[in-house]
Formats: sequence, C-alpha cells, structure tokens
Amino acid sequence: MNAAETRALLGALRAAHARGQRAAIATVVGVRGSAYRREGTRMLILDDGAQVCMLSGGCLEAEVVEVALDVIRTGDSTLTHYDLSEDATWGLGIGCGGSVDVRVERVNPDDAVTAAWLAALEAGRRAALIVPLSPGAGRLLVTPDGQALGDLRADLRPFALAAAQERLTHLEPRAATLTAPDGSAVFVDVSTPPPQLVLYGAGHDAMPLAAQAHALGYDVHVIDPRGAYLTPGRFPGATLHALTPEDLGAFTPGERAHLIVMNHHLDRDRVCLAHALHSGAPYVGVLGPRSRALDLLTTLAAEGVTFTPEQLARLRSPIGLRLGAEAPEEVALSILAELMAWRRGYDGSFLSGHAGRIHHEPTHPVTPPLPGGPPAELPAGPESVTGAGTSPTR
Repeated sequence: MNAAETRALLGALRAAHARGQRAAIATVVGVRGSAYRREGTRMLILDDGAQVCMLSGGCLEAEVVEVALDVIRTGDSTLTHYDLSEDATWGLGIGCGGSVDVRVERVNPDDAVTAAWLAALEAGRRAALIVPLSPGAGRLLVTPDGQALGDLRADLRPFALAAAQERLTHLEPRAATLTAPDGSAVFVDVSTPPPQLVLYGAGHDAMPLAAQAHALGYDVHVIDPRGAYLTPGRFPGATLHALTPEDLGAFTPGERAHLIVMNHHLDRDRVCLAHALHSGAPYVGVLGPRSRALDLLTTLAAEGVTFTPEQLARLRSPIGLRLGAEAPEEVALSILAELMAWRRGYDGSFLSGHAGRIHHEPTHPVTPPLPGGPPAELPAGPESVTGAGTSPTR
C-alpha cells in the first residue's frame, strides 16, 4: 500500500473509533498466481459493513466484508483462502486467476502491540509486525534497533527477529509470508517512511509533479528562494522551503528521497545538483536533456566541485519514461512512472504481450539495502526531455 492509502485507512479508523464503532482490518498475507494486489495490502471494514481501501479489483471485497463482520462480532481472527482461478468462484463467474490468503483481525486499540503498530504506520516509522498464521502463537513488533514488543512463541522468536531485521535493512521492504524452521507460516508486515520527493524549483511544471506525487503518497518538499512561486496555493500538501542556493545546507533529504533539479536556472541548478549529489539520497534526477546535466557537471568540475563514482552512480538524466509526454501534467506522469519502476525494480515496458506474471521477478535490483544507489553510470537516453529551450520527447 502506498502512504496515501494508509492515511485514508487510518483516518477512517480514527473517525470510527471516535463514533464508537468497531472495526476489523483485512490483510493480504499470501498470493499465488495472478492478483491485483500484493502481500501487505489492507482493507478496513466497519461494523456497519462500510469499507475503506481495496484488496483486489472488486473480486474479493464483498466476501471479505461478510467474514470481517463475523470477526468484529466474535473477536476471533480468521485466515481465509480465496481461489480466484475457478471458472465460477462463489457462483459469480469471476475467474480472475490466481489465489490469495486474507487474514482478518478485529482492531483492539487498547492492545499494546496493535496501538504501537498503528502509531508506526501513522508516523511512517520503520517497524516490522510478525504475525504467525497459526492460532495462539502471539505477535511481535520489531523496530530497526532490535527492540521488540509483544509475545511470541519462544521457538519462533529468533526466526522472527532475524526476519524482521533483514526486511528493515532495505529501502523498499516488502511484506511477505515466510516459512519458519518448524514449517509454520509467519507473516512479516512492514511500516516504512513514505518516499520523499524533493523538487529544486517551484516553477509551473513543478506544480502537477508535486500534486500527482502527493496523491500517490509521497512526502513532497519544494525548495525555491522565490516567495511568489513558493506558496501553499500552488503546492497544496507539500512542505515548502524558501532557501537560497547558499542556504541549501539547512535541508537534509531523507533516506528514501528522490531529488529532482528543475529550477530552469543554470546557476541555481548547478548549486542544487551539487547539494543533491553530496546528500545520501538514492535518486538524483535532472530535468532537461542529457547535455544539460553533463554541462552542469563540467561547470562544477571547473569550479573544483567533484563527486565520487558512487555519488555519480545515483544521477539520472534524462528523467522519465518515453511516453510521448508534452504538457507539464504528462511530463509529471512520465517522471512518476519512472520513479515507481525504479523503486520496485521494473523496466517500465508494456504489459500487453508479456507472457509471464504481471508481478514477475524484477528486471533490475530493487533499491538496495541502506546505504547504496542504483545504476553504475549516468544512463543513456533520449537527448531531450523537457525544460527551457528544449523539445519534449517522452
């Protein structure tokens, strides 16, 4: 789930509790074959049957709501297997292909582990929730520093701690059901900070990029010294930083930051690029043709500003997928499509004609363990994407 979905779910849960309503959370804990969503997808179900978020494209929701209402009434968690490959699933003729396992649990905000887990999701803190899928084995919440909250069957604890720590070392950890040494199934859910998008430049083309990123759950930051451009009306939901190039040291990107230099001003772009590459951010992009990024690097080198091979490995230019984008909104879509593919380890190619699973093995390594960076060199690409004085080619 992205951060926007998580925000919606948690907001609805808070409102429900304020009204005195009871609720359950359904979580996808296993997927085999084709499915719309992956492990870790959640749906909130209230005691009046209302639901927030989705587990699939509509195949499962009605059935899961019925199960959840039972769980809310009894307090007994359930694990249900749904086979969507049957020609007439539940007599409805769904036939989507694949199968999913869904765990439904009533939300008890007074439970210490539940409260800590919801707080981690709300704050975007790194944490892993270990849930054995066999009854009575307990639960464990693990933080990156190894602290653990909750009770877990003693023989599962070492395995659970190791699994949680391994997941939490990655920039993009995935929820998954693992097999413990005794052969039992253990679901590892994860909470991470939302990905951060930092835009150096508050020009007109930054507005749709910031808006679309916010809708996708990014923590959006915009940096620009020009107060007339840097306003909440132009960038709703974003954190604004009125910083001159000389003051950039006051801003430190997060560990999951994607930095995009798009001032359309050579002097500011040069200083911003140096700031971005010297940060620990795993993704640094320069809007405009490849030649622009190379010119900025050449000018910086002439000024005595140099970068290590590891720092240059994080630089991407041009940015975006080749979608034929022209308008600023289209260019924003192109850029965010690349960011999603890069973060999740896919190549951004067409699905039509693809013979394998949609969620096949990634085509390149997903963003690596902390710290690290993606490609080993400034990638080749179309000579022009967008920017002042260029012809957009996406």
